[in-house]
Amino acid sequence: MKFKDLVASTNHLSCFRTSYLGAGNSLAQIRLQLDRWEKAGKVKKVTKGVYSLSPPYINAAPNVFSISSTLRSASYVSLQSALAYYGLIPEYVPNTLAITTGGPWQVISPFGSFFFRHIKDSLFWGYEQQTDQGQSFFVATPEKALLDLLYITAGSDNPAYVESLRLQNCDRLDIDVLHEYSERMKSKKVSRALVLAVKYIEENDEGYEL
Repeated sequence: MKFKDLVASTNHLSCFRTSYLGAGNSLAQIRLQLDRWEKAGKVKKVTKGVYSLSPPYINAAPNVFSISSTLRSASYVSLQSALAYYGLIPEYVPNTLAITTGGPWQVISPFGSFFFRHIKDSLFWGYEQQTDQGQSFFVATPEKALLDLLYITAGSDNPAYVESLRLQNCDRLDIDVLHEYSERMKSKKVSRALVLAVKYIEENDEGYEL
């Protein structure tokens, strides 16, 4: 494979797997070429078997949510990462947090750290595909991101924990959907935590209309 062919086939992607290039090519030869191109600064290694084109060969800066979705296909960005993405919490979230039905996993890369949290198959829903500058990714809806966090976090049904989230811009949350999703999750802890969250929203968030 020539480098111009690599650029033509991957410059619209945040990153790509070596297997993506495998059709009609020797994977062993591709790995050797990628190693050479990495040393030449033409590509960056995200993790084993996953690479990204370096500027100026890539169309847009790699989107970390898109990288996350490529690293583990059966996953979606959620928890604090999605809440910050929607402006629902004030904190900057330095790592990309995602939900997966597979085992817990983490990747430390030149593009940041990626953490995958396990959730059972019956709760793997409530996400959608979005695109940023041609790079696609899967991210939880605002409501599911909040409920995923309440589900995974120990002690989330404590008023102090709910207050610590400092939820904001809560007009972006649909309270009816929150209750619908909570019932679907069939978690008593989530139900208790949601009562506290709704109470906090009604009492503290000026952007939310009763």
